[in-house]
Amino acid sequence: MRIEDELLAEVASQAKALHMTRTEYLRRAIVEMKEKVAQDRRRQRLQEASRKVRRESMRVNLEFADIEDAPDA
Repeated sequence: MRIEDELLAEVASQAKALHMTRTEYLRRAIVEMKEKVAQDRRRQRLQEASRKVRRESMRVNLEFADIEDAPDA
């Protein structure tokens, strides 16, 4: 893995301030990013499912509205 010297120096400084090794700092950062990406992907899938359900609900509501407005219903 290649990391620019400037970023690596900042990582080393932050790791030292947190009393951990640079390796542990990077490992935790990678795990946190992996979890964030997974959470974001779950959120996107849920939002898409919600949009699909919303569209279907609107369609069903229109059908009920048509039935309620029908004179022979």
